[in-house]
Amino acid sequence: MKSSTQTILAHTQVPRHIAVIMDGNGRWAKKRFLPRVMGHKRGLDTLENMVRYCVEKGVQYLTVFAFSTENWRRPAGEVSFLMGLFLQALEKQVQRLHEHNMRLRIIGSRERFSPEIVAGIEAAEKLTAENTGLTLSIAADYGGRWDILQAANRLLAEGAEAISEEALNHYLMLGDAPEPDLFIRTGGETRISNFLLWQMAYAELYFTDTLWPDFDDAALDAAFASFRSRERRFGRTSEQLPIEQQRG
Repeated sequence: MKSSTQTILAHTQVPRHIAVIMDGNGRWAKKRFLPRVMGHKRGLDTLENMVRYCVEKGVQYLTVFAFSTENWRRPAGEVSFLMGLFLQALEKQVQRLHEHNMRLRIIGSRERFSPEIVAGIEAAEKLTAENTGLTLSIAADYGGRWDILQAANRLLAEGAEAISEEALNHYLMLGDAPEPDLFIRTGGETRISNFLLWQMAYAELYFTDTLWPDFDDAALDAAFASFRSRERRFGRTSEQLPIEQQRG
């Protein structure tokens, strides 16, 4: 795929690709005097609903940040629960995705996952590989800097004498997908936290105080409305945009 620095991306009313940091699970649980892990469990339900709504709205790619390379620093008990929840989702939800013609991809390093989780990932990706509906990419043990480094190292291993933008883009985790049009972060934080650093060069950024377990259809509609209000210039002036894209 051509990057946004090499070409002008097509303007759409609905984002073709959405990237999401699902933040606020622990705080949602704490507000209800529940263990943090219950927030993560509720957050999985929110993700299932978002996948459904994205399909209804015509979104083609949804990429969510489930577990970063830095999240290994969290308490051992929470990490263990998250790994178990991940495996449970692979075992119970993949068939449903497949039945609805969706493709599942897990992006990130797999070196620290258990053999059981790696086997589950490989089986899920194989089962859904030929599906043509929405592509759901789950970033697990993922970091944006790691992604760029692994792509560069793969290029060098193939004997590349120079690294071009197009060549590097090919080896990124989402090298065959369009760049995110819209980035959403819930939970009130206003940073991208090492997520898709290369790919989000021209994404429209949307931050909301809504905690992830509370992010419903109406909240996503608000993000879409914000996206439609943006001028996507890609280096051009407002006057150069098609009439339908210019602000009144």
